Amino acid sequence: MSAPQESRYDSVARKWLALVERRQAHFIELSNTGRWRHYYTKAEFLDEMRKVLSVRQQWATIAGMAVDDEDVPPLVEHPPRRPRPRSAGIPVLRWPD
Repeated sequence: MSAPQESRYDSVARKWLALVERRQAHFIELSNTGRWRHYYTKAEFLDEMRKVLSVRQQWATIAGMAVDDEDVPPLVEHPPRRPRPRSAGIPVLRWPD
């Protein structure tokens, strides 16, 4: 059998796929560093990540690329940060008696 013919739109689909993969990499970086907390709530971030993964799968299908879930690293859950205790700003001086 012959190989499938390449459409004139395949290169465009691959460019969109590359763009979505860059966005996916950005979200993975936000997840790994914990910077997502500056921009999203946890629910919003997970929703946006699901959208990115869904769009990536759609563009991979359009571009004729294999959709492989092993390419996607899992989200890293960081424990919530504890606030640092603040001192009153007055140092405690202890003199020997």
